Amino acid sequence: MLSPENAVPCQLLVLPLQSAAMLSERELWMQRALTEAQAAQEAGEIPVGAVIVKDGELIAAGQNRNLRDHDPSAHAEIVALRAAGGHLGNHRLEGCEMYVIIEPCAMCAGAMVHARLKRLIYGASDPKAGAVESVMNVLNHPRLNHKMEVVSGILEGQCSQLMREFFRTRRLGSE
Repeated sequence: MLSPENAVPCQLLVLPLQSAAMLSERELWMQRALTEAQAAQEAGEIPVGAVIVKDGELIAAGQNRNLRDHDPSAHAEIVALRAAGGHLGNHRLEGCEMYVIIEPCAMCAGAMVHARLKRLIYGASDPKAGAVESVMNVLNHPRLNHKMEVVSGILEGQCSQLMREFFRTRRLGSE
């Protein structure tokens, strides 16, 4: 199993990375999610990455695969949820935490509710499609029976910079 100490640093970001000794455990896991996001970007996908941790151990990782898999549901969060379910042999991921670089969309937030995650930790808000706090509240909607803790803003600057740079480059390429 991988641990936060073994997380591969994100080398493509413009912001300098801090040494592992200076980072919290949450920041180390978010760096691992950023590594997945960068791998997605290198494969031509929108750079979103996610990891799922249980009891301090990495049990699954995912990155956007929509284009590669010709699958509109292959968001990083869904890919990670599927891998975690397979790893645990259960569709319920109780006691698990998901780290993802951007606020999840409605589809992913709904899947997290069904998976019964303990906690969601995300980096940057998504003012256009965020379904945790920004646009709507799917994750902890008052009529749903499962509630999970949400922590936002972990490595927010690095996460939002990766997304901004990706879309800026994409816009420049289409002009």
